[in-house]
Amino acid sequence: MHDFLRPRKHILIIDDSNFEQCLLMEALGRRQYHFDSARSGSQGYELAQAGVPDLILLDVRMPDMDGLTVCRLLKANAATHHIPVIFLSGATEAHERTKGLTVGGVDYVTKPYSVAELSARMQIHLTLAERLDQRRAPAAPPPPPAAQEDVRVTAAKRFIRESLADLPPVAEIARQVGSYREKLSPMFREQTGMSIAEFARSTRLERARSLLETTELDIQEIAMLTGYNNGGNFATAFKTAMGMTPKEYRQHAACSF
Repeated sequence: MHDFLRPRKHILIIDDSNFEQCLLMEALGRRQYHFDSARSGSQGYELAQAGVPDLILLDVRMPDMDGLTVCRLLKANAATHHIPVIFLSGATEAHERTKGLTVGGVDYVTKPYSVAELSARMQIHLTLAERLDQRRAPAAPPPPPAAQEDVRVTAAKRFIRESLADLPPVAEIARQVGSYREKLSPMFREQTGMSIAEFARSTRLERARSLLETTELDIQEIAMLTGYNNGGNFATAFKTAMGMTPKEYRQHAACSF
């Protein structure tokens, strides 16, 4: 199909700076793309659900809901998890870029950026997404309302799994998924049957069991990776839950193979 017959790709720009949005739209070409824009993270998330764009350009640092939180919600939502997200940020530190990719971004472009480079990266990810979409099986019908899990609960579970080594308090977990403790905690318990703290403990033990079974990491290293401040606390918690120490569990697991 000739390019002029192709429908324009739908790009959503989420940035709290109207000036930055206008620069992007003019530089990338209004004739090449159809643009929507949002001035806040929460507005951007709502627009993404309503319009399901082909690609999202997402600023990291925004006042009400930062870009990392927006991306967590997008990736936890079955309707939007497939949308490629390119982060735009003035932060150049490696850990900032790593964090953006960890939460689900496909790319991370630092400001000031080359428009030619950004455009090339967008084309790459639009093409990849188009190919994946062609291969994707038809979506299964959504579960009945009673079985649906709130997107923020799904995002919170994912954040906990990603942050076991240094898990923040419940209030910060809630903030990282665009909520607050008083709202997220009862919702989390209702939909999972566990409190956030109970889920974190269960996830730590599950991760510890996996590491004991599949790696040769020493007990202290596993304790640190799963969020225990020392091997003694880890051993006590593990024995209370499993009925054997981590060392005994590893020996038992080795004999089972």
